[in-house]
Amino acid sequence: MNELTVVFLLAVVASVGLQWWLAQRHIKTVQAHQYQVPALFAEKISLAEHQKAATYTQVKTRFAQKMLLLETGILLVWTLGGGLAWLDQSWRTLAWSPLWTGVAVIMSFMLISSLLDIPLSWYRTFRIESMFGFNRMSISTFIGDTLKGLGLSLVIGLPLLTLVLWLMEVAGAFWWLWVWLVWLGFTFLMLLIYPTFIAPLFNKFKPLEDGELKQRISQLLQRNGFANDGIFVMDGSKRSGHGNAYFTGLGKHKRIVFFDTLLEGLNTDEVEAVLAHEVGHFKHNHIHKRLVWMGLLMLGSLALLGWLMQQAFFYQAFQIADASTYMALLLFMLIMPVFTFFLSPLMAWAARKHEFEADSFATQQAQSEALVHALVKLYRENANTLTPDPLYSAFYDSHPPAPVRIAHLNMGA
Repeated sequence: MNELTVVFLLAVVASVGLQWWLAQRHIKTVQAHQYQVPALFAEKISLAEHQKAATYTQVKTRFAQKMLLLETGILLVWTLGGGLAWLDQSWRTLAWSPLWTGVAVIMSFMLISSLLDIPLSWYRTFRIESMFGFNRMSISTFIGDTLKGLGLSLVIGLPLLTLVLWLMEVAGAFWWLWVWLVWLGFTFLMLLIYPTFIAPLFNKFKPLEDGELKQRISQLLQRNGFANDGIFVMDGSKRSGHGNAYFTGLGKHKRIVFFDTLLEGLNTDEVEAVLAHEVGHFKHNHIHKRLVWMGLLMLGSLALLGWLMQQAFFYQAFQIADASTYMALLLFMLIMPVFTFFLSPLMAWAARKHEFEADSFATQQAQSEALVHALVKLYRENANTLTPDPLYSAFYDSHPPAPVRIAHLNMGA
């Protein structure tokens, strides 16, 4: 057996085993604490609300466990089971050029993967989310979103994929540097066009109405030098009962977006505090730092792929008889998440550090108590568990656990 095959199988077993164990820990921890509201939240969240969050968390985690087994099985079928080799040979019978054969192979793989995900997404939306009163999406909206997503993948993904495969073929030994530059350009382009061209395909955005809230927000943005294209309210209630807020875009072309469900549940002070947290990410350059980190990670990954695609054992390990640039790219995209999962605690730690920094900034720009009240309301309305397993959280959560975050704010952030 190929040594890489053995390494891959060991990584799969280790990754799946670790994820399963973490999920079991999480379920047991939530179960053990579901009969009493943590003292920090006892006056703000009822026992019934706490138990709803516990049940919701357990249902989602068990579903994630089933998804883990299914996705692992599909991965093994595609790789060691010869699925990719079959797909490749099927398209090769048409005797197209390597470029267009590669485009066909990867696009068909993506289409099959998307079709396989539809029933799972359906179950998440119309079974789990509906069970707990969060789903507000109609069947027609679900179908429309699915078709729009597939259409965007074709319109945006096809030209990008073609360019990448072409560069891999003609740009020489340092093709990966050129592809990295293309990836950088594409990333910045998406950040610029997403707010005004892509997001409106799925949701309606209307300017925030004039009033005290808009005035307070405008003053907050102005004193922090946050240039933007406007403050908008999104019809998040069309799909879900969950609330959120975010800013998107780059430079002067940023947008502040509130879910309408968020505005329904928070008062003016609380909304201002939530937005102050988001502005904190801007003031601490968290977006730029993440882009730099992602860029370096992508550069290293592409350089590694550049070496692997020259090694015969890379293809042999996964039943690929005919080496090709497009198959190297597809294999790399499939197997890398198995190995990078072990870096999850590092990534989550960095993300939580940014959240603490943004919270600290928010307490300087708005009322600390208002942010605490807003977060507690969001925990309650979104049925977020107040008692996650610490080790599970260290791997999966980009935000600090609720008790840790609230305690941090109560100490003055």
